[in-house]
Amino acid sequence: MTAYIWYVRPTPAVSWSRLRAHPLFADSALAVVLTVASLTIILVATPESLARWQDMAPMRLRPPDAANLLLASLCTLSVALRRRWPFVLLLMTYPPEWTLQGLGYNMGLSWVGSLILLYSVASCRGLALSLAALAVALPASAVGVTLGAYDLSWTDQAVIVVVIMLCWVIGRTVRLRRAYMAELTQRADRLERAREADTRAARAEERSRIARELHDVVAHHVSVMTVQAAAARKMLDSNPDVARDALTAIEEMGRTAMVEMRNIVGVLRTDGPAERGPQPGMQDLPTLVEQMREAGLRTQLWIEGDRRGLPPGVDLAAYRLVQEALTNSLRHAGPAARAWVTVRQEPNELSVQIEDDGRGAADAAARPNGSGHGLVGIRERVALYGGVLRIGPRTGGGFEVRARFPLKDTS
Repeated sequence: MTAYIWYVRPTPAVSWSRLRAHPLFADSALAVVLTVASLTIILVATPESLARWQDMAPMRLRPPDAANLLLASLCTLSVALRRRWPFVLLLMTYPPEWTLQGLGYNMGLSWVGSLILLYSVASCRGLALSLAALAVALPASAVGVTLGAYDLSWTDQAVIVVVIMLCWVIGRTVRLRRAYMAELTQRADRLERAREADTRAARAEERSRIARELHDVVAHHVSVMTVQAAAARKMLDSNPDVARDALTAIEEMGRTAMVEMRNIVGVLRTDGPAERGPQPGMQDLPTLVEQMREAGLRTQLWIEGDRRGLPPGVDLAAYRLVQEALTNSLRHAGPAARAWVTVRQEPNELSVQIEDDGRGAADAAARPNGSGHGLVGIRERVALYGGVLRIGPRTGGGFEVRARFPLKDTS
């Protein structure tokens, strides 16, 4: 015998706070309070007390009955749905009001329901519909005054018109203020999204910059260390002194690479102040050329023109350009290659040219013609400062890298 166990998912309880926050709850409560007050006035108030309260002569009113209570309730209970169908309910409220006035019943607070619905149309609907509601309310009030048992003066009728206009104006003011606040909220959201997008772009740019720096440092030093390690391995048996010098150079190069990487990565630290050292620049080219000579690449350096101070960004970009170009020459030009670095600084321009006489066009396919990460980073650096870069085979054999950086004349 098989036993079945039925599981009934419990219905989630409706939160009382959420129920109270719903607009229908407040409108329904208003409709109930208004209806109770209106029916109380109809059942308790006498024609003499109404005349005394309204400062008018006593009039003859029909005693309250079921029709009176029903019509008065229709006029006030419609307020419960004032946000959903305000214009339709406003049109449906006037016939019961006219019936109450035409039959001589006590209206109670039935007229308040139409004013609330008029306000609701003006505050919740567009200008065209709200003007239509006002155009309906003014003639409807005139019809009610005509059918009513009270003999109203021109002053009383003017007060009625002013009250109707005031309800409409207040509703329109509330709607315009809501629209203004909604526009401010949307504008704040747009600004927040734009700020977040700018922050993401800045972070991406910073990551790209740090990646370029790390690549330039690691690629240069590791390439030099690889060449020197290969030379030390070859000379280890035949000439131990040369191998020892090469290993010493590898050790020094490794330490230098670690120092530069520590300086770059230190900027990313958030648990303490970053250790920031000076960035390399064109004044460090002799040291770079000497490193390349020790690594086996015969390199010569010419610096021409007026040696004035360069902008920090251009100074670092030009240095990284020379560093990357010499590193590529060391890796691809061959053991017997030579390299030349020419730097010419003019008042309005800094030109940098790196050439080698390596394997030339026969080995051009093995050269990174701007597609490697290093030279891609160099292209971005040169373009960032408005420069022009040319990378390709050299006339007569070899490879060359040329760059021109525009400078502002500070003389």
